[in-house]
Amino acid sequence: MAGLSVVDANAILAGNFAPWVLALGIKVETTAADGATLRIPFSDQLCRVGGIMCGQALLAGTDTAMVIALSAANGGIKPCTSVDLTINYMRPVTKADVVLDARVLRLGKTLAFCTCEVREAGATKPAAFSTGTYAILG
Repeated sequence: MAGLSVVDANAILAGNFAPWVLALGIKVETTAADGATLRIPFSDQLCRVGGIMCGQALLAGTDTAMVIALSAANGGIKPCTSVDLTINYMRPVTKADVVLDARVLRLGKTLAFCTCEVREAGATKPAAFSTGTYAILG
């Protein structure tokens, strides 16, 4: 059973993601054998009118969270690329941190299938739900 510590997951995040993704302030909070939970802290810079977190930040967060979940399932980072990435927005995240709960549904030799539930911090109902398919490159 693979796994990854939170410290190692945050090191993967810091060492492998584009500076603009890191500018979201995203951090890994927990890891599991097949997943990870990340958080994007509230920032006015990530919001549109009314303090609503913009969809672009949420989608970038889900993609990042699913790659970290995939790293946890692999026991470390492996080169991969998004093949398909979909998000369904259900309700706004307003003036709050975003919690991203990502899971690997199937890890194959060449493809992986993941999900990510997006919630406003402290909420139980999802604000968005994302799915991603990743090609394993190495």
